Amino acid sequence: MAIGTQNDNDDVMAEINMIPFIDVMLVLLIIFIITVPVIKHAVNIELPQASVNKVQDKPENVRLSVDAQGQYFWNDQRVDDTDFANRLASVAAQDPQPELHIRGDKAVRYERVAQAMAAAQRAGVRKIGFITEPER
Repeated sequence: MAIGTQNDNDDVMAEINMIPFIDVMLVLLIIFIITVPVIKHAVNIELPQASVNKVQDKPENVRLSVDAQGQYFWNDQRVDDTDFANRLASVAAQDPQPELHIRGDKAVRYERVAQAMAAAQRAGVRKIGFITEPER
């Protein structure tokens, strides 16, 4: 037999030997099975005690509309200026306070809407919002 020659018995193996791979995977599996219960996954903390008090319900919002002539409408009912101030004072006295949503006609003078906001501020109303319609 000559050196450097290849005969039919020395074919290259095309298969991967899986036995060492399986051995390593079984050893890793055993290590993880043993170590996972030992590892503590939680941090020791003292949680606060929850109160069982009822959460206050949010009061219904007040809708203030100002039409093109500058008249005030409280939840769609016409009110004059003195009654308007009295209603604002009663809203400010509520706990929790409802929100005051102002809807102003686009033809009304801004002065009239500003007077409503100033009266609400004087009465002590803390939450005021404006209602508009999106452009089409």
